[in-house]
Amino acid sequence: MLKFIVRLLLNAIAILLVAKLVSGIAVSGYGTAIIAALVLGIVNALIKPLMHLLALPITILTFGLFALVINGLMFGLAAGLVPGFTVLGFWPAFWGAIVYSVLSYLINGLLMPDHE
Repeated sequence: MLKFIVRLLLNAIAILLVAKLVSGIAVSGYGTAIIAALVLGIVNALIKPLMHLLALPITILTFGLFALVINGLMFGLAAGLVPGFTVLGFWPAFWGAIVYSVLSYLINGLLMPDHE
């Protein structure tokens, strides 16, 4: 449970950094970032796999690049569900999803390495 809370907080930090780095994305505060990290995790766990399955033919045709579009859509969906987490359009969502993925990978990898 503690590991989950730490990862949630680290992902919230990543969302705050994305808001600083990508224009068109805003987060109203730390609490909003935590809720956004939780909602983004739920969206990525429940909806994203279904979207990847439904979009498999176009993903194959685009050599996997359409997966980036799906990531942007999921990022935008999470923003739409969390008051105070604002994404102004597709391109900020697209770039925000990419930056968030890289940051959360780096932050979680450096601060919470798996030793299993």
